[in-house]
Amino acid sequence: MAKYLFRTSYTRAGIAGLIREGGSGREEALRQTVAGLGGTLEGFYYAFGDDDLLLIAELPDEEAAAALSLFVSAAGALNVSCTVLLTPETIDGAVNRTVRYRKPGD
Repeated sequence: MAKYLFRTSYTRAGIAGLIREGGSGREEALRQTVAGLGGTLEGFYYAFGDDDLLLIAELPDEEAAAALSLFVSAAGALNVSCTVLLTPETIDGAVNRTVRYRKPGD
């Protein structure tokens, strides 16, 4: 399974819900949501700055990651962006590949 970083920011409606439920309540709700997609929630952190909530989830595939991002965003409480997390071993494999590429102008 691949790991994904979800960077989110709360909307006004989301902040109101967070105030009603509390941080732990929202963590449990998202943990159940990720589990429902066949994954596990590995990290759940509130933050200051552009991102209000950071999630690290292990999910079975890109389709599950896209579904999580789409449906959470569509609910209207969080704006979501998703980043695929790569292991050092994945990068090792990438740099050991032969890639035929010609840059523009060459």
